[in-house]
Amino acid sequence: MAHNINFNEQTGQHSFFSVKQKAWHGLGQIVEDYPTSAEAIKFAGLDYTVEKRPLFTVDNGYLNKDDELEHSEIEVPNYFATIRTDSEQVLGVVGRDYSIVQNRDAFSFFDAIVGGDGMQYETAGALGNGERIFITAKLPGYIKVGSDDYIEKYLFLTTSHDGSGSITAAFTPVRIVCQNTLGAALRNSSNTIKIRHTANAEERLKVAHKVMGISNGMADELDGIFNQWAKVRITDKDVMKLIQQAMAPSKEVLKSLKTGEELSTVFKNICDNAFMYAMASPTQQTETTKGTLFGAFNAITGYFQNVKEYKDDEAKVKSIIGGTGQLRTQAAFDLCLGYAKSGAEALTLN
Repeated sequence: MAHNINFNEQTGQHSFFSVKQKAWHGLGQIVEDYPTSAEAIKFAGLDYTVEKRPLFTVDNGYLNKDDELEHSEIEVPNYFATIRTDSEQVLGVVGRDYSIVQNRDAFSFFDAIVGGDGMQYETAGALGNGERIFITAKLPGYIKVGSDDYIEKYLFLTTSHDGSGSITAAFTPVRIVCQNTLGAALRNSSNTIKIRHTANAEERLKVAHKVMGISNGMADELDGIFNQWAKVRITDKDVMKLIQQAMAPSKEVLKSLKTGEELSTVFKNICDNAFMYAMASPTQQTETTKGTLFGAFNAITGYFQNVKEYKDDEAKVKSIIGGTGQLRTQAAFDLCLGYAKSGAEALTLN
């Protein structure tokens, strides 16, 4: 699997750190203890700043007295280049209203969420030339399912310096026994918040507290839901039905499931792999997962986290946090809510 971790030529190191465990790509710095935000910035090679500078093009040129072609610069109105100041690399092109969020500001945002206390920075790094950074941090406390199944509470933040997207913060519960991200939106709320780069520091601080409120609320609600699901029994046949409906990429596929029409080989392989994970993975043999609705939900998240192959780590993160993985996880979550209420009827296609 490829990676896109930035290599900092000034330091001769990759811009990534993790606590205690090596990432799959084996790059960056491994530290023994959770660092402060100031330490994490240095460990991850994120202690650089970004500037917004005028953007220029040139005219068609003219011949000077020596018959040499000369050009005059023309400033491009309302557009700017974002420049990494330590290496003078161009990271992107942005508009007039774009506000740079420095890497230290992204960590300050996290510190503000819990008042600088209890935030445990676990990984951070930069991708490409440093145009995108990411941070994961562990919040205090756990969600406990059954007597010995613990889910840690994480926040994930990513922001870019190239104008390609918003600042994104997401609450991501992670089941310790298999490191599955169990993120799902509850009712009408979302586990993901996007902040415009045009927002000022005061607005971002308000959002920080909103993120913490959502995280605490979702953790409390998920605690009750997951513990209920761990007591709901589900047959293998219904597990496969749930997987097929959650993984269905379109209404046409759902219609084919209802009518019994032939399904594509690709779709069948996806469902078979998720079902195999549900039945055979050691993490699915615990008291809370074996033959339970919680185990069926964990099979979907486990497929995207541990089975599916991705082009690179960035593609995996995008899928799980805001792409196909998140959509399928949400579909599974909604189906499980229905199953907890009305049993197998919830999997009847109308």
